[in-house]
Amino acid sequence: MLYAVVDIETTGGHASGNGITEISILVHDGLSVVDSYETLINPGQYIPDYIEALTGISNDMVEKAPMFHEVAEVIYNLLQDKIFVAHNVNFDFSFIKHNLSLAGYDLVCKKLCTVRLSRKILPGHASYSLGKLCAALKISLNNRHRAGGDAAATAVLLSLLLQSDSEGIIPASLKLGSKEQALPPNLPKSQIDQLPLCPGVYYFKDQKGKVIYVGKAKNLKKRVCSHFTGNNTGKQRQDFLKDIYTVDFEVCGTELMAFILEATEIKRLWPENNRSLKRYEQKYALYAFEDQKGYLRLGLDTFKKNMPVLYSFNTILEGHQVLKILIKDHFLCEKLCYIQSKRLACTGHEEGNCSGACLGKESAPAYNVRVKYAIEQLKTMLPSFAILDAGRTEEEQSCILVEQGKLYGMGYISQYSDIKDPGMLKSAMQPYPSNDYIMHLILAHTELHPQKRIAI
Repeated sequence: MLYAVVDIETTGGHASGNGITEISILVHDGLSVVDSYETLINPGQYIPDYIEALTGISNDMVEKAPMFHEVAEVIYNLLQDKIFVAHNVNFDFSFIKHNLSLAGYDLVCKKLCTVRLSRKILPGHASYSLGKLCAALKISLNNRHRAGGDAAATAVLLSLLLQSDSEGIIPASLKLGSKEQALPPNLPKSQIDQLPLCPGVYYFKDQKGKVIYVGKAKNLKKRVCSHFTGNNTGKQRQDFLKDIYTVDFEVCGTELMAFILEATEIKRLWPENNRSLKRYEQKYALYAFEDQKGYLRLGLDTFKKNMPVLYSFNTILEGHQVLKILIKDHFLCEKLCYIQSKRLACTGHEEGNCSGACLGKESAPAYNVRVKYAIEQLKTMLPSFAILDAGRTEEEQSCILVEQGKLYGMGYISQYSDIKDPGMLKSAMQPYPSNDYIMHLILAHTELHPQKRIAI
């Protein structure tokens, strides 16, 4: 069995937008290095000053060096059919596979990450960065941040790991079904192993325990592992994987509950790697306020966080439809509800549907009584129901409770609970904030599964 111990220097942190400036490959037979290859590479782009300061590789040094495609065949032949080894292997592998593919070569080989292996075989070190780990293990590391020096130290580390692997961790990692080397370098496989095969919400956390991503899943283990497949070379994904140190989760009875919990947690935690839901806000809302003459007025406007809302809508058309029902049923003035232009006379007054509030012919107290009745009717127009579905165990069932058109909460109840008792249901529910996005999920679900919706 031959290993290819690899280290590269680059112009930046992700393969899709940066180039390789140096590569070192040491062929290792499990005991010692038996072959080697090292060269500077012209990256075809400017080397930033901070990279030059870190590696010592300048633009002048690579000016006459070969381009990657000129040495791609040599690199491919050295790596193909060997086990690709590197410290944080997915970084080096992503750059080399990307550049080989541009040159017409498809690199397929097994991988070993000496960061992951060191954490398992040599536990207890304060840091597993190459420099600090080599210092702790007394491994000579010359020419730090140069491909040759780092690869040589990694080869010595590989020898030590092979000698110290009394539990067969390396062979297990190389088995066909093992996903070990696909995982982020700082995420223990034991945390993946404990993930259940059921719906829920998962939380990726960084080294300090801060949540950096929240996701929902129909199958927690399958969904979490899907983040680590593929060979996306973009900066966002590479930085994201590097920052994952732990994964926590919360089991949910159904995928719908996972959707709701995910949306709530993203709004609560505001993780840096969640984007789409963070931008979601309600669009329109129905408001009530008293004007300078004392008349209660209903009106539609864009959603405003700090104003009390009677009801919110995805579209202005939905709002107009609801408001027109209230106007018709309670003889409200269209002009005072902003349905008609200020420059037009109230058509409702002309048709006998308005009592003249817009013309001052009806007193504010008299008009306001009907507005209050309209607001009460609005509450009865909005649905109250429960969605009953599978629980986390056979002894329970999940319940999502909607009250007057808004999510009240969700939780779990006994299979034998009296679901006709709203008070009992509410006491068993964990309250959750409601918004149009969540209600859209709930109503879409009840359209697909009407048998699960129970009127309250």
